[in-house]
Amino acid sequence: MFPISNHEVEEKQSSKGESFLKGTFILTIAGFVVKVIGSLNWIFVSRILGGEGIGLYQMAFPIYFFAMTVSQAGVPVAISIITAERVAVKDIYGAKRVFNVSMALMLVTGLVFSVLTYFAADWLIDWQFVRDARAYKSIVVLAPTVFFVTLLASSRGYLQGWQRMTPTAVSQIVEQIFRVITMILLAELLLPWGLDYASAGASLGALAGAVTGLMVLVYFHWKLNRDIERDYGNDLQPMPGSDREPAWLIIKRIFKLSLPVSAASIMLPVVSNLDLMIVPQRLEVAGYSVNEATELFGYLTGMAVPLVNLSCIITASMAMSIVPAISEARALKDMKRVFNQTAASVRISNFVCFPAFVIVFVLATPISSLIYNAPGAGPAVMISAVSIILLGLHQVSTGILQGLGHPTIPMVNMILAAVAKVVLNWELTALPWLGIMGAAWATAADMGVAAIINLIFIYKFIGYRMEIPQLLKTIAAAAAMAAAVYFCYDWTMAWWHIGVLSTFGSVFFGCAVYIAVMLLIGGLLEDDLQRMPMIGRIMIKFLRRIGVFKTSENQ
Repeated sequence: MFPISNHEVEEKQSSKGESFLKGTFILTIAGFVVKVIGSLNWIFVSRILGGEGIGLYQMAFPIYFFAMTVSQAGVPVAISIITAERVAVKDIYGAKRVFNVSMALMLVTGLVFSVLTYFAADWLIDWQFVRDARAYKSIVVLAPTVFFVTLLASSRGYLQGWQRMTPTAVSQIVEQIFRVITMILLAELLLPWGLDYASAGASLGALAGAVTGLMVLVYFHWKLNRDIERDYGNDLQPMPGSDREPAWLIIKRIFKLSLPVSAASIMLPVVSNLDLMIVPQRLEVAGYSVNEATELFGYLTGMAVPLVNLSCIITASMAMSIVPAISEARALKDMKRVFNQTAASVRISNFVCFPAFVIVFVLATPISSLIYNAPGAGPAVMISAVSIILLGLHQVSTGILQGLGHPTIPMVNMILAAVAKVVLNWELTALPWLGIMGAAWATAADMGVAAIINLIFIYKFIGYRMEIPQLLKTIAAAAAMAAAVYFCYDWTMAWWHIGVLSTFGSVFFGCAVYIAVMLLIGGLLEDDLQRMPMIGRIMIKFLRRIGVFKTSENQ
């Protein structure tokens, strides 16, 4: 089966693709780029369409998002896990067969839900699920996008199973660029025909992005196949002693892994809808008027939550890249590597989330004023900052459990956490002295419950428990950073009276203090820096030069 020696293959496997931290870095950069482009896009599109046109677009988009979510049903994650397992044991024939079967499956589901979306447009409007009939055109043009996005996500899952994160990153950026260009151009060109046509034109941006993103992935698939031919030859066969796995068994395994992931994904909009039903109502019980309750709810969901999600973009990327990495190590029965990857991911999650928490917590009101021009959002943003640490742990621990082959556990934990959130939302939000801060505490508890239970199960499966000394060092550095940020902002505002300079200056000064303290107390490990792509080696060389890290005798 193999044209080259096992030793040569092992060497290639050790250097091939990307480590999960390199993959995290690549996906994080792509995530930031995509968010920046998306933010700029909304500025231009909002100016073209206005509030009414954006409203038509937003009426159609949830329908598309739901169809897309159900069509994929968590399959990309399942493909990533199964592919990583096959590649780990060098069952390249099996890996390619998984891809062929899964893509055939996604072709069918993508086509079915695309057609259903198209024909459901009339029904949704007739039955008043969509209140404005002008949104019909936007729904119809989004229907074929479901098909292409389903294929796009599955293709990414397969490449991620090979621990190749660059294709996902590049395709995401290309997808966003073409999406934005198409949205702006067609919205502008079709505006004279009416807002319904302009909104439909903007909706076509999703189709343009999906098609171009898929074209990019075709190139990376060709590149992967070329590498497979070079390393393993053209005549791929099933593993010795095993037969060609039936397609239905592969599909059964895919659904076994994907359905819990899909159910967990659906929990997010469900919880959001529960917030919509509970929080404004309980704010009124606390003594707020309807308008005040609506405004406070907007502060939480439209301002605080996006800041939390933005702060956790690194951990979200890490959660995506850790799944195939853990799956591969587990397939090889290399539990030491599983343990080390788990420990590293949790340490790095804490390392990046604690300073993010400090920035958002201490500078809640200045950030709210600077970004949203809404200083009243400060209290909601401040309490929501606690969620950053807990959400980071939840994302990473969920990825670890999925990689360990236990996707059902995070799903069940999310349900338990959602119950806790509903109860706390009902009780805390109605307290006049808490109000919207009670809802923010409930959100933090939601993430915390899910994260803690996830970590308990991780301990049960691999014996990992959070490193308390390392955690205490991170907390100490974060406390020093908080003091530095607070006094720096206070002093610079008293001196300059310029909010932008004071805010950004405090952030940079605080981060410098945080890293300095972490280095002084030994909170930043050389092993973790070694894993970090590009910047890791540079930082290690510098820190060895100044004597923070000892230079080994061999170097």
